[in-house]
Amino acid sequence: MTPPEIAPLHEDLTFHGPLSEERAARLIRSLAPLDGAHVVDVGCGWAEFLLRTLDAARTATGTGVDRDAKAIAHAEASAGARDLADRVRFQVADVSGWRPDRPADVLIVNGASQVWGGDPLHHTANALTEARKLLAPRGRLLLGEGFWEREPSEAQLAAMPVPRAQYRSLADLVDLAHAHGYRLVAVEQANQDEWDVFENGHALAWERWLRDHPGSEHAAEIRATADTQRDYRLRGWRGTMGLAYLTLQAP
Repeated sequence: MTPPEIAPLHEDLTFHGPLSEERAARLIRSLAPLDGAHVVDVGCGWAEFLLRTLDAARTATGTGVDRDAKAIAHAEASAGARDLADRVRFQVADVSGWRPDRPADVLIVNGASQVWGGDPLHHTANALTEARKLLAPRGRLLLGEGFWEREPSEAQLAAMPVPRAQYRSLADLVDLAHAHGYRLVAVEQANQDEWDVFENGHALAWERWLRDHPGSEHAAEIRATADTQRDYRLRGWRGTMGLAYLTLQAP
């Protein structure tokens, strides 16, 4: 059976992550100076944050990379609609074997530390190491990464596909960045409202499809997928796993 087409997330979400308009604007300001900068976004998805960064600095250029061809096509259309097509290019590529044409003055790794592959327990450290290879000297890194807001219980860990050792406290996350040679410029974390908006939007396409196709041969499969994700959220990470936004200065 051919699986059904589920609406892409950008139809229900502005950003592919728990991020409000206000926080996005602050994070972009934290990356200054942006005039003349080359901004690279790895795992960019539909590249909303990258395009807003370029909108904030009319002399900046950008590159977005993602393995999802449909997301990249949407990013290209969005760039054209905003008159940014001459300042940004997008590539469908595996980041683990990719290098930009020029070093990045600003590198965005927002909820995408997994793009370099490897053991999930080492995703954060790998991202910090690999980011240095893409950054120009004294470049800035925006790292959006998970951390434990509070210690997860055994029941919560059993309910989500995330091992305890994959994440650390916020203080330990910052220490890890410093151990890799970065200095912290700014740190924020997603709040519960931002998480709920993201999770609700993430689930909406499944629920809308189930409403519109109650008799489909795929309904049981889609329902099980949606129910599993809901359990991950409500029995697992809600209020326990956070997302931190670290603006880091490379040497």
